[in-house]
Amino acid sequence: MNAILKNMEAIFLAAAVLVGISSAAQAASDIHHARYDAAVTIEGQQMAVVKVTAKRLPVAADTAR
Repeated sequence: MNAILKNMEAIFLAAAVLVGISSAAQAASDIHHARYDAAVTIEGQQMAVVKVTAKRLPVAADTAR
């Protein structure tokens, strides 16, 4: 019993590290599921949806093409 009381701080730190790691793993898993759910079903097949965002070109650069 006395050995447990002497090492209580180390036990607490180890438990805190394990909780942090498991939280990060859960967050990564949730992101993966959100990406999977973003797929659209068309005619019984799942199709990925890609959203592309970018700044518009200035008028001078657009006419130089």
